[in-house]
Amino acid sequence: MRFFRRLIREKPLGAASGAVVLVLIVVSIFATQLAPYDINDVNAKNRLQGPSAEHLLGTDHVGRDFFTRVLLGARLSLFVGLSATAINVLVALLVGGVSGYLGGKLDLMMQRFVDAWMAFPGLLLLLTIMSIVGRGLPQVIIVLGVSGGIVGSRVVRGAVIGVKENVYFQAAEAIGTRTGSTLLRHVIPNIAPILVIIFSINIGGVIISEASLSFLGFGLPIEIPSWGGLLSREGRRYMEQAPHLALWPGLCLTVTVYSMNTFGDAVRDLLDPRLRGGAGTNYGGFRSRRRGAGAPVGR
Repeated sequence: MRFFRRLIREKPLGAASGAVVLVLIVVSIFATQLAPYDINDVNAKNRLQGPSAEHLLGTDHVGRDFFTRVLLGARLSLFVGLSATAINVLVALLVGGVSGYLGGKLDLMMQRFVDAWMAFPGLLLLLTIMSIVGRGLPQVIIVLGVSGGIVGSRVVRGAVIGVKENVYFQAAEAIGTRTGSTLLRHVIPNIAPILVIIFSINIGGVIISEASLSFLGFGLPIEIPSWGGLLSREGRRYMEQAPHLALWPGLCLTVTVYSMNTFGDAVRDLLDPRLRGGAGTNYGGFRSRRRGAGAPVGR
């Protein structure tokens, strides 16, 4: 509760973005119940209609309710974003943690691999891998998660190296603490804020990457509605006849990614100890106070 009070007081824009993200998550969970029509309810007589009381966001090129498809696209986009980002953090922890903790030749070899991976253009690399593994929901989640995790491992490695320089870590090694115990007690708890920050910030980038792959035809199959797929197919083809087919998926992507990034920035600022300020900063319910010139020492 202290964290949320600080978020509302110090980062009002981040708090508003967090509320938008929460609404999107709730809507995506109950998308089937909120959808007024079936996703495959085709009615050729109502094709390419604009927004109306019967169809809030209009209809697509075969007469399907576009509001229903956008709702289900929200569920899919958020599911891909959360799942791929979780894999992203796990891969970053494994690669960066092992590299930074062990060091030596293994660290050198792993970092040269990371350098080689980062040297390729990100979208081109994703397109190449997707053309090999094929289209599908599991393939998109794994490819986006592993690719982003390799890039993010550099941040985790730096955090682990910083922990190794602390006195408590050196004391644990001096008394012969086992490696697993050192990792669980000293390393992972101290880099946990970094992992939370990576997770919150990377969700928006993963959603954009999925939309880009679906827009280019290398992402999800045609029968699975996603915001990128809606833009790529009916949105691009019928943009002049029915602008709402491109407007609503693009607007949803913009609001979602902006809210994710803004909320992630706010969480980073509140969790990063280097950004908490000095004397007088209120953190965790405690406020530092400076004594007056004549204040008694014992009171």
